[in-house]
Amino acid sequence: MTDLWRSYRQRLRRRRLVLRAFAKRRELRAVSARRGAIRPGTILAFATIRNEDGRLPVFLAHYRALGVGHFLIVDNASDDGSAELLAGEADVSLWWTEASYRASRFGMDWLNWLLFRHGAGHWCLTVDADELLVYPGWNAQPLAALTRWLDSQEIPAMAALMLDLYPKGRLSEGGSDGDPTRSLGWFDAAGYHWERQARYGNISIRGGVRERVFFPDRPELGPHLHKTPLVRWKRPYSYLSSTHIALPRRLNAGFDARLERPTGVLLHTKFLPEILAKSAEEKLRREHFTHAERYDGYYDGILGDPALWCGTTSARYEDWRQLERLGLMARGRWPAGM
Repeated sequence: MTDLWRSYRQRLRRRRLVLRAFAKRRELRAVSARRGAIRPGTILAFATIRNEDGRLPVFLAHYRALGVGHFLIVDNASDDGSAELLAGEADVSLWWTEASYRASRFGMDWLNWLLFRHGAGHWCLTVDADELLVYPGWNAQPLAALTRWLDSQEIPAMAALMLDLYPKGRLSEGGSDGDPTRSLGWFDAAGYHWERQARYGNISIRGGVRERVFFPDRPELGPHLHKTPLVRWKRPYSYLSSTHIALPRRLNAGFDARLERPTGVLLHTKFLPEILAKSAEEKLRREHFTHAERYDGYYDGILGDPALWCGTTSARYEDWRQLERLGLMARGRWPAGM
């Protein structure tokens, strides 16, 4: 396929995604629309959530500390008080929907609409409620400093590796002290596979603890770990596959080491003890995978309450410098922490 033909087809696909998002906007009902609080230069965060009442205080506090100025969140029919919590937050605009998460391309149609409608001209962070972004120097340099530097270098996006955190004991023994990086203090320090993919100009990353424990014989079913969560948004842009792939394809170049760009890590706090009840529910709902029947064994594995820790692979999480040493995060030419 020639570059010209590929570019043309992807441009058409991007337009279809925008049209699809435009149609799916009808599934959203505004609960608390505080969009007047969005000013030029405000860094925005976008998320789709369902029953995340226990995570939301940490999620909001983490991203506020980084410098997110406003949150635009879709609640997919939570019944645990999440919507009520979010509706009371002055820096949150909230939409509600009871429509199918799976039929919305796992929430991305809804978020593509909100990004189209409200994200243009802003640096936009699109994350899940169980993902906490860290990057080189994050505890000293806020997002505004990073995005100013990215603007100065004409870099339109930053990539991040999704890194699963887990407890040393069984999942049910993880506990929660309010900081999931202490409750889930371990991660796989090795065992990641990087593959350059020409179609969308990205580097695919798989492996880690979920491949090691749940998909050792079917690694192609393991989750993609590469994401592009931070983008200076323009209206023609769209996410194609969660935040793993964005269009236009130039947004997906963040992991190309030849470009010397900084990359982040999304600390993935999925494996708190509540995952046992959530996995039982999601196995019945069948809303999280395109081919849900292929993942019954995955849910059964979680419901077996395993210990994910491994003496030869697991490392205790310390800080961003540790992740940089392990090659899971890159500083590139970003001068933070020098």
